[in-house]
Amino acid sequence: MITTEQATIDRWDDVQHSLSGGGDGRSCQCIWPVVARKDWQSSTFDERRDMLRDEIATGPPPGLIAYVDGEAAGWVRVGPRSAQTRILRTRAIAGATAESLDDESVWAITCFVVRREHRGKSLTAQLLRTAVDFAAESGARVIEAYPVDTSEGTHRANDLFHGTLSTFLAQGFQKTAELPAGRVLVVHEVEGAAALP
Repeated sequence: MITTEQATIDRWDDVQHSLSGGGDGRSCQCIWPVVARKDWQSSTFDERRDMLRDEIATGPPPGLIAYVDGEAAGWVRVGPRSAQTRILRTRAIAGATAESLDDESVWAITCFVVRREHRGKSLTAQLLRTAVDFAAESGARVIEAYPVDTSEGTHRANDLFHGTLSTFLAQGFQKTAELPAGRVLVVHEVEGAAALP
């Protein structure tokens, strides 16, 4: 059975378990989306882990954990786009989005990690569905993401941490712009959310 929970500090060990077990999740600690390039390059694993722990302890939860039969198996980062510094400083995204960069009602889904032994069980799709619900319940008006279009060429599993375009389209996201390196800007408008004046 697959379930999901918000990443709160009492689930810290589960966060760490979900980020390990394959790919770059353990070394990255999902800090890549929230720090500038120079800070990322100069940071150590311990610093990244401490940054994530502080972020989770301070709240609100910056992500969700997927469980398979009670074992932490996957992770997704979801939160206000304005808090994910790397997005705001990425020229291609800044130039492609139709939304103001400082609009806190615009949320972003930026990173997935699934432990190797749990791949192929639709965890990414489950995490995405729950992330959309979590964003909507938290006041998001629009949700953006920047997945990889895997319809052409070959792709290493480690390069798919943004998610795949097909997964987002299957969840009702709309493709709005091409981005470099085979990525795409997709958008989901939250039903019933009030537009800002």
